This record gives sequence, C-alpha cells and structure tokens, in this order.
Amino acid sequence: MTDNADQHDIETPETILRRFDIRHLKTDVTEGISVCSMPVADLRNPFTGEPTIGPLAILLDAAGGNSNHFRRSVTEWTVTSELALELSPDGIAVIFANPEVPVVGTARPLGPKGGTALSVCTFTSGDVIVGGGTVRSFYLPAGDGMPTSLPPFATPTPRAALTELMAVEVRTDEDASTVLGQRVDPILNNSLGIVNGGVASAGLELAASAAVNRGGGQHMRTASLRVNFLRPFFSGAQSRYLGTPLRVGRSTAVGDASAVDDSGKVALTARLTAYL
Repeated sequence: MTDNADQHDIETPETILRRFDIRHLKTDVTEGISVCSMPVADLRNPFTGEPTIGPLAILLDAAGGNSNHFRRSVTEWTVTSELALELSPDGIAVIFANPEVPVVGTARPLGPKGGTALSVCTFTSGDVIVGGGTVRSFYLPAGDGMPTSLPPFATPTPRAALTELMAVEVRTDEDASTVLGQRVDPILNNSLGIVNGGVASAGLELAASAAVNRGGGQHMRTASLRVNFLRPFFSGAQSRYLGTPLRVGRSTAVGDASAVDDSGKVALTARLTAYL
C-alpha cells in the first residue's frame, strides 16, 4: 500500500513534519515500511556556522519511529528508547554538494516485535547511499490522553535558520562548556507532551559537534551518533544540551552530550564520533 500517512497511524506529529519539511513518500503499514524526505543541506550548527547533519536524526526518528509504530497493537503507543545514526565516508560531501536535493530515509523492520521493536533506515541523496541508522522503540499502554487535534501554528517562510526551527539558543556557561538552550515550543513536542526524540537527538549532535570543534583548526564532521533516552525530556527555562569533548586528535574526535531538564536531571545522553 502506498499512500499519505494518516495522522492516527504515524508517531511523529504533523507539526514536526511541517516545521522541518518532512514529506511522506511511501507508507506501508502492513510491511512496516516508511519512506520520508527532508532537506538538510542548508542547515547550520549555531555554534560553528558550519553545515550540520544533526537534523538527520529528526528524519531518522520520523521514518524509523513510524516503522516501529506501525507494528503496535490498538492498545499500545511507542516512544523512542535508542537512536543510532551513521554516515558513509563521503556521505556528508554528497549531501552538501547537492543542497537542493532532500535526503530520503527508507525505514523497515529489523527483526520481530516484542516489548520493543527495531527498525533500520537507509539515507540516500539522489541515487547515492549516504548513510543510515536504527531506531529502537518501546511499547507503552495507550492512554486516553492521546491528542486528536493539533495546535495552530505558522510554518516559517522562507525557510528559517536551524535555531528557529528547533527553538534553541547558544548560551554562555560559567565553566565555558558548550551549552545549547532548548526553549519551550509546543510545536516540537510529541504526542506525550515531551520534546520530540529526533529534535532532542539533533540538539545533542549540535552540542557534541561544537564541543569537539571548540579548539578551532580544521572542522571535524560527524560520522556517527548514538543516543540513549533515559527519561522524558520536558522543555523549560533551564532545559539545555551540554557538549563535552572526550578526545580530540589530529584527524578524529569523540565527544559526549546530554539533554538536561529544568530539575537538573539528564534525560538523554549521546556519544559522537567525528573525522576530518
């Protein structure tokens, strides 16, 4: 079956899809296949000003999350518990060489459904495979509070900067660490009222990438990102992403990032690897 996804059958709210111009190209609920596209080559890291692939996490969560969500029962709902993103050695160069071409994510099930489900997603730019990733979702009992209508909002036109799309801002911390504030924006929340997992994962990538590039020199580009979701991430006055470099070498770097809520609790963690 190929059609436009019904809002009842997809995990990612229409507000997120419209905000980031994510489009459904194919939806097969029976087979658990979700194909979505999203423009990313014009988006830049607010710390470095460099092009970023962090928003690919939003596309991955949308397509991969849908694949897992399609397999739920009528009494279940899904939330992302793990997300992993990988870029091919030339993937970033291909994406940025074709800024007018959106990246297409094709997700399908990887193994059977149990208490969790795993989907695998392949990214292509034009006819070139540029990377991929996986999304693991956890099944929860569906409550009566699932929204059936969407809040009104305006789509930014022309396309806004990434800081506006994600409602984030660079902040100055006392210890000069890399801090990206997550402002409150209901459009970015999922059906449970927490910050969308793809958006939060993108925030982690931005902070970790900025942290490993803080010393200047040649810019290292993200090759892999692995995110673990520990608890719901609610946006607030002090909600933020913190980036920390673990090791920065001549041609490779590893950094960590965490999403921290208003109470000071860590809601998500991530590890990033980058190369020249």
